[in-house]
Amino acid sequence: MPFWQFKRRTLRSDIIFAFALALACYLVWLIRNVLVLLYVSALFAVVLSPVVRTVSRFHIGRWLPFRGSAIFFLLLLVFGGLIGFGFLALPPILRDLQEFGKEMPARLPGLLERLKHVPFAQSLDTGELSSRLQDYVSNAATFMLLSLKDWAGKLFDVVMGFIITIYFILEGNHAYRWFLSFFPPEQRNRLDSTLQRAETRMGKWLLGQGSLMLILGLASMIVFLFLHVRYAYALGVLTGLLNIIPVVGAAMSIALALLVAAIDSWGRVAGIAIFYVVYLQIENSYLTPRIMKKSVDLPGLAILVALLVGSALAGILGALVSVPTAVLVAELLDEYLVQKDPV
Repeated sequence: MPFWQFKRRTLRSDIIFAFALALACYLVWLIRNVLVLLYVSALFAVVLSPVVRTVSRFHIGRWLPFRGSAIFFLLLLVFGGLIGFGFLALPPILRDLQEFGKEMPARLPGLLERLKHVPFAQSLDTGELSSRLQDYVSNAATFMLLSLKDWAGKLFDVVMGFIITIYFILEGNHAYRWFLSFFPPEQRNRLDSTLQRAETRMGKWLLGQGSLMLILGLASMIVFLFLHVRYAYALGVLTGLLNIIPVVGAAMSIALALLVAAIDSWGRVAGIAIFYVVYLQIENSYLTPRIMKKSVDLPGLAILVALLVGSALAGILGALVSVPTAVLVAELLDEYLVQKDPV
């Protein structure tokens, strides 16, 4: 190519490029929450697409009842389950909370007397703790009203995430082909095959994670029923659902179950604590290696690092999608950076 056909760089062009790059970074920072929502929705669309295809192929004889409406059927099933869970679980909880608030002044001395028998709790100032607990109970309704706006915002994000995920499932193939069009034709097929392999592994992650959720939910429900813990069915279902968030979900469910058990007896608290300690040992040493590692083909250290990075970047959402993201990154690194030994 002749020398004069090269585009010459000038100081002016470098300054304009630097300002444009800074402006683009600033805009990305402003809409970072939207970008995270889009990424999470796209990732869930990739993970859920095999489920939608499986449901659409379900047939009764020669009749395909869910063909063209598989997404609607799955959404109806999910929302029906959530509504049913709310109708069954929330009324007794709300009723007990109202009764507990009325009986709090009479029951508080007994609770404080129990607390004195807990190790390392003798040094607590029971008078100050009593006044603080009464203040917390009396201000609970006010706190709920003040936080209603924040909860409404979170609910809006969840609803939008559902809607965007549905659009990605329906029109994701067009967006995927548009994304591939940015790459030269000679590199397009290689990237396409790499992303297809990542999609297969991410679909297996959903199957493995669903198995772990089901096992923990059923085991927790059985233990709660055996110990006669309040809301055993609701706590079992919630424990299984929260297990989709690695480590963080399990910690939240353990804390909630211990709090509910502490209302009645410390023996139930000890029983739940022993169960979770034993279960976590079984899950980490037996279930996770056999289920999750075979599903996503990632070492435990990689899963832990992905969880820490995802939690630091995007909180609970980051932890939720950390393992599928690690699968995607591992597949790209294996294809483009890892130097494989010659066969």
